[in-house]
Amino acid sequence: MTRIKRGNVARKRRRKVLKLAKGFRGSHSKLFRTAKQQVLKALKYSYVGRKHRKRSYRRLWIIRINAAVRSFNISYSHFIYLLKRENIGINRKMLSQLALIDKFAFKYIIEYIS
Repeated sequence: MTRIKRGNVARKRRRKVLKLAKGFRGSHSKLFRTAKQQVLKALKYSYVGRKHRKRSYRRLWIIRINAAVRSFNISYSHFIYLLKRENIGINRKMLSQLALIDKFAFKYIIEYIS
């Protein structure tokens, strides 16, 4: 049988991992074995981070809506209840944008549901 040389394949695999590890500190970006571990860990964190980002943005929108609604002497939970009762299907992201940018439209929504 002929001898199989896989130097190119191994080098490409290592280079791919080291490219992903660029910017890591110390040997985490230089040595293949430690870089591989850190890349796996970083990819795991980035996957979890994408889920956390959605949570944190929703929390921010709720905080903004709550602050805007309290100026009209309504609590956030009561405001959401009134929206659902009137079948107004505006999501929290759009409500927070209205509260920040177009206060007149937000006020109109509150007057409509009250």
